[in-house]
Amino acid sequence: MIGLPTNTQVWLAAGVTDMRRGMHSLAAVVQTTLLSEPFSGHIFAFRGRRGDLIKLLWWSGDGLCLFIKKLERGKFVWPLATSGTVHLSGAQLSMLLEGLSQSSCPGQSAAAQRALRAG
Repeated sequence: MIGLPTNTQVWLAAGVTDMRRGMHSLAAVVQTTLLSEPFSGHIFAFRGRRGDLIKLLWWSGDGLCLFIKKLERGKFVWPLATSGTVHLSGAQLSMLLEGLSQSSCPGQSAAAQRALRAG
């Protein structure tokens, strides 16, 4: 995984996103729906209806990056909320990208598990 600056925050866009969207329309979603700044250096994660595809939008400081991962089997764990955002740590992002359940992580706080389940 690409090394991120220590102050980088990770935000999941709760609900379903149209995975046909590219980096510019996802940046517009960040601005209009999530009410955040896509050029902040934070990571914004989006998941489609089937749940096996995730897109990450990140401003690296000199350009906008769009990372895509599709699982061969299973689905990405996602909050049950239909709108808003959920904040993740860098470790939780790594687990998400590996397709691991946040609740299966030993030492995971109960509050973090509830946030992922409830949004």
